[in-house]
Amino acid sequence: QVKLVQSGGGLAQSGGSLTLSCAASGFTFRDNSVTWYRQYPMKEREWVAWLTGPGAGNAPYYKESVKGRFTISRDNDRNMVSLQMNNLQPEDAAVYYCKVQTSTTIYWGQGTQVIVSS
Repeated sequence: QVKLVQSGGGLAQSGGSLTLSCAASGFTFRDNSVTWYRQYPMKEREWVAWLTGPGAGNAPYYKESVKGRFTISRDNDRNMVSLQMNNLQPEDAAVYYCKVQTSTTIYWGQGTQVIVSS
């Protein structure tokens, strides 16, 4: 059974940094792509960062508004994926989710609140 457990997040000042982590059991990040999403109140989730699997070159992709500020990375030894968020802005405040997908099922982390004070 796949389980994704998120950690990190919390409160940061505008211009500050936070790191989100997503640890997996029953799933190997090394061999698969992973995506971070965020969700504003009353809005649909939107993708923020995507790290492809080895078949696609382990390439990172970012939503335009976070390019140069967010970094997605994979720690294969710890089977964990992180999202480093720098220069946080008030519009980055949201609930963040990690997501992976097998051939049959989509799995989500439990969500992590990010609050940015201006």
